[in-house]
Amino acid sequence: MLEAVKNILWGWHVLGLILIAGLTFSVNSKFFQIRKISFWLKTVLFGGKKKKGEISQFQALMTALAGSIGTGNIVGVAAAITVGGAGAIFWMWVSAIFGMMTIFAENMLSAKYKNAQGALGYIEKAGKHGKKLALFYAVGCVLSSLGMGNMVQSNAAAASLGQFGVPNYISGIILAATLLFVGIYGMKFAVKITEKLVPLMTLIFFISSLLVLWIMREKIPSAFASIIEGAFSLRAGAGGIAGMLIAAKAGISRGVFTNEAGLGSSSFAYDEVQGKSPIQIGCMGIFQVFADTIVMCTVTALCILCCFAPNFDGAKLTFFAFESALGDIGVYAVCVCTALFALATMVAWCCYGRAGLSYLTKGRGKQGFAVVFALAAFAGCIIPLDVVFKIGDTFNGLMAIPNLLALFYFSSEILTEVKKVH
Repeated sequence: MLEAVKNILWGWHVLGLILIAGLTFSVNSKFFQIRKISFWLKTVLFGGKKKKGEISQFQALMTALAGSIGTGNIVGVAAAITVGGAGAIFWMWVSAIFGMMTIFAENMLSAKYKNAQGALGYIEKAGKHGKKLALFYAVGCVLSSLGMGNMVQSNAAAASLGQFGVPNYISGIILAATLLFVGIYGMKFAVKITEKLVPLMTLIFFISSLLVLWIMREKIPSAFASIIEGAFSLRAGAGGIAGMLIAAKAGISRGVFTNEAGLGSSSFAYDEVQGKSPIQIGCMGIFQVFADTIVMCTVTALCILCCFAPNFDGAKLTFFAFESALGDIGVYAVCVCTALFALATMVAWCCYGRAGLSYLTKGRGKQGFAVVFALAAFAGCIIPLDVVFKIGDTFNGLMAIPNLLALFYFSSEILTEVKKVH
């Protein structure tokens, strides 16, 4: 039953729409994300200071990165390789390049339409059916925050803490207690966590990954070759064209899982940033996808492919890669990073789901949501990984469909804004 619902809400028709949206915005903007790389890098890296009481650009970016640079970079990449082979990584890159413009459009529009929080602002204004789409999106946002933004993350956190001998139910209790406070106090409390966690966990994981790649440097060329070969392989052993399609679906699906382009979720993180133009907010989204998928996911994928073990899947596949190169220290490093990634992602998504519920209930029910979110975190620690992923993918579709329809509605307006950048 769950598999059937997932195929309806997260099948090729939805993944195709996500790709078409990114391709359309990329082509119409003459690949703004590539042509203007110096512009958006400068915009993000030299963003200026915040006023007292405001959420800064850095804090918002760290929250958005917390929502995307998460276990998708560890579990998601491993899952993509397990299902679609090395070639899935190529399609992950493709979805990221196009996704840069999709997320640019989402963030730019949300900064322009402030009548509601995050993506709800522009979805609500998308024609005569905008309010119905916004209600549909808000329901999806709440459910997706419990699925992909919570249960998938807590499952990975429990798996990583399990390497230190921590029982799953203990991990669930710790995570649930932490998230209860986030659910009650909201975004301004959350950014205090993410602005410290994200730089730390990213630095630890990136340095550890580079050490793995240095030790396994002789295998890097063959790892890249396997990615390209697997992406376009039509050999009978790979199932012919079906094999290539499986690789493509796995890469695109897990690519969206990690960078969130097409879901409109990151726009909630930038909602309270003041003094920035819609274009500048859009550029922060481009950087988010670049850092998350092009850099972090690629590094993870190369580590796995250089130390590949076909008998493992999920986080265990990544753990094996780091253990092969760095021994016990490598396992401990990636386990700590996984737990921190998961926590940061759940913190961000707790705020996104809270915003969706607030839209549906006119601001009521926040305390109740905090309790439900905490309970979902506990449940995610004890439910099998494959079931958790199916739940996450299904709920993602509820967000993607209304969001993409709104983006297509505003396509000419998006292009007009892009043309203002010289």
